[in-house]
Amino acid sequence: GSWNIIGSGIFISPKGVLEHAGSVGLSLIVWVCGGGICTLGSMCYAELGVTIPKSGGDYSYVTEIFGGLVGFLLLWSAVLIMYPTTLAVIALTFSNYVLQPAFQNCFPPFIATKLLATICVLFLTWVNCSSVRWATRIQDIFTIGKLLALVLIIIVGLVQISKGHYDALRPSVAFEFSQDPSVGQIALAFLQASFAYSGWNFLNYVTEEVVEPRKNLPRAIYISIPLVTLVYTMTNIAYFSSMTPEELLSSNAVAVTFGEKLLGMFSWVMPISVALSTFGGINGYLFTSSRLCFSGAREGHLPYLLAMIHLKNCTPIPALLLCCIATVVILCIGETHNLINYVSFINYLSYGVTIAGLLYLRKKRPNLARPIKVNLLIPISYLIFWAVLLGFSLYSEPVVCGLGMVIMLTGVPVYFVGVQWKEKPKWLYRLVEKLTYKGQKVCYVVFPQDDPSETEPLTAKATD
Repeated sequence: GSWNIIGSGIFISPKGVLEHAGSVGLSLIVWVCGGGICTLGSMCYAELGVTIPKSGGDYSYVTEIFGGLVGFLLLWSAVLIMYPTTLAVIALTFSNYVLQPAFQNCFPPFIATKLLATICVLFLTWVNCSSVRWATRIQDIFTIGKLLALVLIIIVGLVQISKGHYDALRPSVAFEFSQDPSVGQIALAFLQASFAYSGWNFLNYVTEEVVEPRKNLPRAIYISIPLVTLVYTMTNIAYFSSMTPEELLSSNAVAVTFGEKLLGMFSWVMPISVALSTFGGINGYLFTSSRLCFSGAREGHLPYLLAMIHLKNCTPIPALLLCCIATVVILCIGETHNLINYVSFINYLSYGVTIAGLLYLRKKRPNLARPIKVNLLIPISYLIFWAVLLGFSLYSEPVVCGLGMVIMLTGVPVYFVGVQWKEKPKWLYRLVEKLTYKGQKVCYVVFPQDDPSETEPLTAKATD
């Protein structure tokens, strides 16, 4: 499972991290620290995961601890911002990597990138709508693509370093700053890096399916996150062993540029394996997002239509379509770098709320059975870092980060009208019923049977 954490982000983020950190040395430090922060976060998530054993990750924990409104806001921002934006970024990366070799010395045309990204999202939505089995198969093939790309980059990089090519990595050179380092810029560098690490809480989507979570969940965390941190840092070191910071910043597809410089006639391996990896990433996110809609509709936080599954294929078509439409809209509006800041900011916001929930639960219900219990210093230090990071990112990118918060807060009136207000007028109920019925006809979906064992296969398969 630890390979699922290695996101396609590693093919996108190095450029953003370097841009904000301003020097090679500092950007490597950011990569290592990013992994450390993730470890702290996942230890807290592990405690929550075994204390509140529900699938649905942070959304389930927060709903349980802080009640409906906070849980709903988390769900709202996940459905409207987190999943679609992450998908949009990965889809744009996909098309950048596929098109880069075709346009050797210039950036691919804007429209081409967006078109290809859209086609990719539409295709994978179709695959996910038509069969669960195919979707899991795609996952296996593409994980291999991802590992192939990274192993190749790291080995070639180590060969370069052993040949003595490491000018950019010498301490005297590595800390030459292209701009004066400021806390605000470093905070943004962290946001860029944490995009690549954003898979760490996926370990918790499967708490229900982990055998003996008390032993195995911490073990998974202690092994996989340091491993991922190592892979990410080595990948960056490999990039710097053969590219000057300027080259890295001027490239839209770092690994392709790296391949063209070092692999000679084998340079085609790079765009193909990255394309496979990003493809798999989009597929995985479509999976989890439809699963989240599922949990939300079960709690009554989302329209019931979203929890319905196809009669024959058992795939959550309405949820997939919603996610697909949101992704395509965001994809057409935004550009990669800003989207990453925007989505990481909201991601961090929800992590922080969840981890604050851990502290609150400790205080509110001290006698709850907790098979895994972390030292209180861990969540506290995480929250201090969290507050500093979010404060400074807001300060340095007020528009991008503020926008995310505004969209999140639009969920408040929606919650009070949609969820809280129980005695709605008759005509409104009829309208909703009519729309649900229409949606059912169009998508050919039914509400899964009440027997939980019937819907389990749907959710269990989703995180293979």
